[in-house]
Amino acid sequence: MRAIRRFNVRTALPEQLAPLSDLATNLRWSWHRRTRDLFRDMDPAVWDRVHGDPVALLAGLSPQRLDELAADPGFVGRVHATADGLSTYLTAPVWYDEFSQTDAAAASIAYFSAEFGITHVLPQYSGGLGILAGDHLKSASDLGVPIVGIGLFYKEGYFKQQLSADGWQLESYPLLDPDGLPLTLLREVDGTPVDITLALPEGRTLHARVWRAQVGRVPLLLLDSDVEANDPSARELTARLYGGGGDQRLQQEMLLGIGGVRALRTWSRLTQAPAPEVYHCNEGHAGFLSVERISELVTGHGLDFEQARRAVRASNVFTTHTPVPAGIDRFDAELVRAHFSGSAQLPGVSTEQILPLGAEDYEGGQDGIFNMAVMGLRMAQRANGVSQLHGAVSRSMFDQLWPGFDDDEVPITSITNGVHAPTWMDPRVIDFGRKHLGEGDIRAAIGWDRVGQLPRGELWEVKHDLRRQLVLDVRERVRESAQFRGASDAELGWVENLLDPDVLTIGFARRVPTYKRLTLMLRDPERLAGLLTDPDRPVQLVIAGKSHPADETGKRLIQEMVQFTDDPKLRHRIVFLPNYDMQMAQSLMPGVDVWLNNPLRPYEASGTSGMKAALNGGLNLSILDGWWDEWFDGSNGWAIPSADPSHDTANSTMDPERRDDLEAAALYDLIESQVAARFYDRDADGVPQRWLEMVEHTLAVLGPKVLATRMVRDYTTKLYTPAAIAGRAAADHDFGLAKDLASYSVRARDAFPHIRIEHVEADGVTDIPALGERLTVRAYVALGGLRPDEVSVQVVHGRATDTDDLQDVELTEIHAAEDLGDGRARFEGTVTLDRTGAFGYSVRVLPRHPGLANVAELGLVVNA
Repeated sequence: MRAIRRFNVRTALPEQLAPLSDLATNLRWSWHRRTRDLFRDMDPAVWDRVHGDPVALLAGLSPQRLDELAADPGFVGRVHATADGLSTYLTAPVWYDEFSQTDAAAASIAYFSAEFGITHVLPQYSGGLGILAGDHLKSASDLGVPIVGIGLFYKEGYFKQQLSADGWQLESYPLLDPDGLPLTLLREVDGTPVDITLALPEGRTLHARVWRAQVGRVPLLLLDSDVEANDPSARELTARLYGGGGDQRLQQEMLLGIGGVRALRTWSRLTQAPAPEVYHCNEGHAGFLSVERISELVTGHGLDFEQARRAVRASNVFTTHTPVPAGIDRFDAELVRAHFSGSAQLPGVSTEQILPLGAEDYEGGQDGIFNMAVMGLRMAQRANGVSQLHGAVSRSMFDQLWPGFDDDEVPITSITNGVHAPTWMDPRVIDFGRKHLGEGDIRAAIGWDRVGQLPRGELWEVKHDLRRQLVLDVRERVRESAQFRGASDAELGWVENLLDPDVLTIGFARRVPTYKRLTLMLRDPERLAGLLTDPDRPVQLVIAGKSHPADETGKRLIQEMVQFTDDPKLRHRIVFLPNYDMQMAQSLMPGVDVWLNNPLRPYEASGTSGMKAALNGGLNLSILDGWWDEWFDGSNGWAIPSADPSHDTANSTMDPERRDDLEAAALYDLIESQVAARFYDRDADGVPQRWLEMVEHTLAVLGPKVLATRMVRDYTTKLYTPAAIAGRAAADHDFGLAKDLASYSVRARDAFPHIRIEHVEADGVTDIPALGERLTVRAYVALGGLRPDEVSVQVVHGRATDTDDLQDVELTEIHAAEDLGDGRARFEGTVTLDRTGAFGYSVRVLPRHPGLANVAELGLVVNA
């Protein structure tokens, strides 16, 4: 076969249509209906053929068609009005403009992620992590939060999923041409492409160019190693998302973290944009950004490693997304050593300094392993999980990093995920809301409190229309899949009767690791078949999901499900759709009546698909896990009971088969006795009043909560702004605070093994204490060489149990009252008795320094 060289010829637009270029390359079109409508109306047939891709549409239109449009005053007027709308969107005052009037606000925030789900046109995502990252950038754009996204460009994306005749997942990797995508190559002032370089072992150099995607106001920089200067191995480094292993995966993450920081520096130089004050690492994949920043401070500002580490930590934010240890990237420490030593060593940073950052040097850890999540936590002064439950799970999961502290003091907080409403709300839902609730933007939480004013009959019609559209979409997808699997047109007549727009429709779609339990609904096939074919209250299921190409177990689960859906007696009521992606999701979530989620609790960190369904008037039917554990209120859906009475299935002793049987039975019971019963309970006009009452309640209660704008505001106020303040403080006065904290940390680690609470005494309350009395506590402490003002002494008090444990704990700091000499001091303070019942207290000593963000940060504590 003859080798060919390819390149794209960009469309030359008539002058009257020139604004279409900017409209096509700013990804705001992916969530702005009027812009999409403008492109669709240029040629609906071509628009459908290119699957709603504006860049491909412009490339696919003939010069004659473009000339016709340029000669149409009405269309030209629409083009310029839409362009003016984009300009207004990019420049109009928004939330952050007011917020940033305070000196505390960050001038710029870098957001690193291995994947970004912005639009199906730019398939750089595999699942929830990427979709969340995309929604984060879109909402930051809507709010004006000055974020810059940093990722990698994967020329083969994740993969396209198809099914074999026997239902086995097949993967293909269509090549993506960046010149044919809404991307712009970042260039130097002289026009040459920016070249980001990294040193690799054996004297190799990795080169990468940088593509920019514009996400509304937010630039997204994507590094691409498919550069002629690279050897074949390096050129393939960014070929596939989560592809390869060992060297390739490590080098991908080095390029993302180290190369990402270098790309940011170049971006700031070329655009005069402010350098980021906060660095947000979305999962551990980009963790090496910290060692690059340390290297910069060591070589550029004369700091030593520990001083630089303290300065970097102050402005780092780390988000963990997985409660599953197997989901964390872990590398052989010797592999990491090889990539950061010799010719590959980062300036000013040795491997002996890097390896401890990710070492599992704690009880239960594994020697010789470099853990990317551990490094992320050690290198970020602020960290969070993605739901309240996940925060608690993460504190338990990583508590060995902070020995001596209870789990509730482990410094990992929670910010619950949200979804970008303009992306995920169907236009018909938005129009319906505006019609009855006013022109206020319900996508931005305006009007949710008036949902009860919606006419239920019309609401029911909207949901029926969405269900009908889903049915038509499913039929088209099933026909295409069946043809790929070998079915002839003559065999596909049944597809015309596939699903019914009047039947209760349940959706289930997600990645297919074992803990998400794709096949839980198949535990009792006869029971499920009965629900699907019930003559009076039938149910239909639309299912989708991808398994990682290396996950044979997940593929077998998909095959089991597909083979069940192939049953001629059932296939009109249950389908499995291959190649789950954003485009499918935008039809599936609005079209279902119920969103099903049945993970193994507590392994669903957050889960956002059910949020998208809720925004479109869907109800949730879920295990109490992730966000549903937090926001289920008994009236906005249904909770599948957990068979494990402890609700802690991560540590359950129950037989897994028995647990699945019990939870599947509970699922069947709920669908039959509550979900279907309420859906088919109609009034004289055929409207399910009690069902719609739940829909109204869901919209009113969950609507404002599940918005990604709420999430980004939370990140901004709770994490980004404190990180910006701490980062500035650490760097002020030639990094004086960072230098002092580095020195103090060394002295504290030396001192704390020698600190002793020699004596504790208390007085001031009567023999039978009453509420409001004040207990005076005095503690005599040997300070191990520290000064009294360098420690915090706390009274830990609460309700005493029969086993001498404390519950409902509160902390009261007592202060140095007298220096006793010989390195000893007396600390004294009072505690007010503000609760009845058994009272208990203890005393502990902790580090104190203005550069510390929390008491557990150094992992040092001495208890009485």
